[in-house]
Amino acid sequence: MSLGEHHYSLTVQWTGNLGAGTSSYRGYSRDHDVLIPGLPVLPGSADPTFHGDRSRYNPEQLLLAALAQCHMLSFLHVAVRHGVVVTDYRDEATGMLRLNRDGSGQFESVTLHPQVTLADPAHRELAGQMHHEANQVCFIARSVNFPVHHDPVTLTA
Repeated sequence: MSLGEHHYSLTVQWTGNLGAGTSSYRGYSRDHDVLIPGLPVLPGSADPTFHGDRSRYNPEQLLLAALAQCHMLSFLHVAVRHGVVVTDYRDEATGMLRLNRDGSGQFESVTLHPQVTLADPAHRELAGQMHHEANQVCFIARSVNFPVHHDPVTLTA
């Protein structure tokens, strides 16, 4: 059951025309800007493996970041619902992309490694359930067609 629609928009502007456009595979830059009104420009490129600029964000990193951010925000929401006080949260997320012979590819899986610090040691056991609940309500995790695994560590202050 949908409670409403939310629409998002942004602009991706290719900035990598080195003079001859895409006349050859190595003759253009993969650089681009992600433009969202009111926010700083997000400099993008391809992964360095695919001739991108390693000083710019690539789509694969941003997908991984979106999953990690969404899980964190969902977990914090679930914590409030359960009356659990979280005092720190850090995630060292990893993902695996598989390339195919035809040049295509896809993410096979992502594993989130959230390290969460709780104020009350009595809530330690509940934290595992809360990660499961957070995954169930995370908009991004619900939108991808590959598994998002969780390997959490729970600490107490």
